[in-house]
Amino acid sequence: MSSCRLTVLVPAHNEEDQIAETIGSLRAQDRQPDEIIVVADNCTDATVDIATSLGVRVIETEGNRHRKAGALNQVLDRLLPGTGERDVVLVMDADSALDPGFIRHGLDKLANGRLAAVGGTFSGKPGGGLVGMFQRNEYARYARDVRRLRGRALVLTGTATMFRASTLQKVVAARRDGTLPGGDHVYDVRVLTEDNELTLAILHLGMRILCPPGCTLKTEVMPTWRELFRQRLRWKRGALENLADYGWTPVTRAYWGRQLLSFVGVIVLLLYLTSLAWSVMVVGAVTIAPIWIAITAIFIVERIVTVRSRGPAQMAIAATLVIEMVFDVFLQAAQAKAFWDAFSRTERKW
Repeated sequence: MSSCRLTVLVPAHNEEDQIAETIGSLRAQDRQPDEIIVVADNCTDATVDIATSLGVRVIETEGNRHRKAGALNQVLDRLLPGTGERDVVLVMDADSALDPGFIRHGLDKLANGRLAAVGGTFSGKPGGGLVGMFQRNEYARYARDVRRLRGRALVLTGTATMFRASTLQKVVAARRDGTLPGGDHVYDVRVLTEDNELTLAILHLGMRILCPPGCTLKTEVMPTWRELFRQRLRWKRGALENLADYGWTPVTRAYWGRQLLSFVGVIVLLLYLTSLAWSVMVVGAVTIAPIWIAITAIFIVERIVTVRSRGPAQMAIAATLVIEMVFDVFLQAAQAKAFWDAFSRTERKW
């Protein structure tokens, strides 16, 4: 799609520390974007001044109360009516930095005409201490899974995704005629995970998505356990509520299956920890049944192999199991809280 027009939208709320790096990664692309628009949403720092000084277009939102989804909708409502069949819109987070070949690889994939959108696979930026290390290992495992599935990812993440403009136009039309939920804009502002919901919307229209191996980037990691818990609770609860909105369909069956596996994972972990506590309190020593020993051995091998891209040091840490189990228990706690909040219908919060 060498002759297409590519517009980049970067929604940003108080991103003065990272917006220059994000714009720099776009300037360093093999295939340059035709226009970069920073969508400044209720910024109170120097984000707007920095973006303006770097020569990109800045659009400040007006009266937006719906965070990222509302900010993007304000711009897309104006942008999409003037786009053509070959135009492409790249939406990326302001805390992400694309690798140089991202746009070129994405456009090459979109050129075949069978794909509605292509997403990126990401690694974690430095920082965050121990919690940052855990996230970088997690992201490496996710990227490995996507590569093994030849790009067949379940979600077009908000870190960076390239959409055909016509895809987004079809989503808006389907929302307006009631085929899809979510009002009459590209993004559903009611949900906690707007990128996951938009993925489901595209798939329910019978269109295809892909996360090709050449579309890679780096993204910020949460620097504290508190911030990470809030992020994961939002992701996990949002995914559940997105599925509830769409119900049981041929598209959502696989997603419901993953939620079931997550629920089983929570139960298995509880049983595992309960068995250890029972051994200590009742027997007076840790006695682990052979079945748990076998499961643990398999789990250790899986942890080592899946983090191989991160190097020998991280493989050694994974081999201890105990260190990374802290992170696994943490994630399962977030998953359990998400199930509870979704089923008890507590107020949705970012």
